Amino acid sequence: MLFHTWPFLLFFVAFYVLYLALRSTRLRLPLLLGASYVFYGWWNPLYLLLIIYSTLVDYLAVRGMSRGGRKKSWLVLSLLNNLFLLGFFKYGEFVVENLNEGLSLLGPGWVLPSPDVLLPVGISFYTFQSMSYTIDYWRGKIEVEPNFIRFAAFVALFPQLVAGPIERASSLLPQLKKTPRITAGDVSEGLSLFVVGLFKKAALASYLAIYVDRVYANPVGSSSWALLCATFFFAWQIYFDFSGYTDMARGIARMMGIRLMVNFNNPYLAVDLGDFWRRWHISLSTWFRDYVYIPLGGSRAGRARTLAAIALTMVVSGLWHGAAWTFVAWGALHAAGRLLTLPIEKSAFYRAKVPRALKQLLVFSFVLLTWIFFRAESLADAWLILDKILAIVSGGFRGSTEPLYPLLALLLVLGAWSWQLLYESRVRRLLELQPVRIAAVILMVIYLALVPSAGDEAFIYFQF
Repeated sequence: MLFHTWPFLLFFVAFYVLYLALRSTRLRLPLLLGASYVFYGWWNPLYLLLIIYSTLVDYLAVRGMSRGGRKKSWLVLSLLNNLFLLGFFKYGEFVVENLNEGLSLLGPGWVLPSPDVLLPVGISFYTFQSMSYTIDYWRGKIEVEPNFIRFAAFVALFPQLVAGPIERASSLLPQLKKTPRITAGDVSEGLSLFVVGLFKKAALASYLAIYVDRVYANPVGSSSWALLCATFFFAWQIYFDFSGYTDMARGIARMMGIRLMVNFNNPYLAVDLGDFWRRWHISLSTWFRDYVYIPLGGSRAGRARTLAAIALTMVVSGLWHGAAWTFVAWGALHAAGRLLTLPIEKSAFYRAKVPRALKQLLVFSFVLLTWIFFRAESLADAWLILDKILAIVSGGFRGSTEPLYPLLALLLVLGAWSWQLLYESRVRRLLELQPVRIAAVILMVIYLALVPSAGDEAFIYFQF
């Protein structure tokens, strides 16, 4: 069930009427949980077995820890269970394929059977959200949640279930404990966020995908300029797609009286790579910071260990995004870029002398080129695309196919980029004025009503 389709609209209207009527009663949480399970089971009812099992194990693990004794054993049980589920369903086939490539050197008879399992939608998101509850309780940062229905609703909350943001128990559980106070401002702000997200997805991401898919499907026959254009558009496609989902999720939750965290903050205006990761997929970046980077030593364990922690965190982050060597390469490139630029970013010259616009251009250029590995179908395709694009710098021009240049797409992207630049300038206060915001939303609605949608395909991050 996709946010930008009629089935979801009908589902949400029916749910919301009941939710408003029952929000002050004991039936609110069962309704919320039931609706979340209907939403999740819409893709495949079998998914429900997995999320219920995962929820039950983590709930019992923390209850076991709360009774004292063998706390570490309960923690290990929870972590191993979550990592096994994630590893089997997301990486099982990838591991077997690579093992078979190695075993093939021993002869044709050395072949392991492929797991051939269906990847449950959103498993990376709700697994990490549930794991954070267990770890935070172990660390003494939160109290045990005695109500299983409330905890299950925390894990499966449908607005952010399949693609985040990854919420922490310390933020979301307290909101589920109290009767939501829903004001007219919550409804209007929620609707505005939803419209913005819908515009990003339907008008921008899906439209850019037409050009990107066509070029990346034929990197051999596409020219250097076509590949550069497609890579530029993909950078914005994935941003509009993912941040659009987050905006819609936050808008839906806001109408329910629930505040979800901001997950994107104009990432393509970052002035260094560290700044980029503080702006991009913030809920995941902070998750890896708190549960991977800091436990590895963080910035308090000496320079060598800090650099190793950064590198490992970035590579693991790449692998989290998908079971393919292209994602590992993407994470490794960001790790290398972070390690190489860290001393420069901390220098007084870079901070004070380098113009902000130049910093933003350099960071965006690096991020742009690394997106090639994220989008390419294979490492071979990625290297070919990168080679062709870099040939432009040396005056080369490779390939023969030149898809029609999407002028409207370029204008839409430049318009969005300009809005972000203005938003981080002195005129931000003008953009935040109520009449300006209302006018912007009205223009988006008009565009969505007049311009045919490019399709209702699933969000990119559903596959992760």
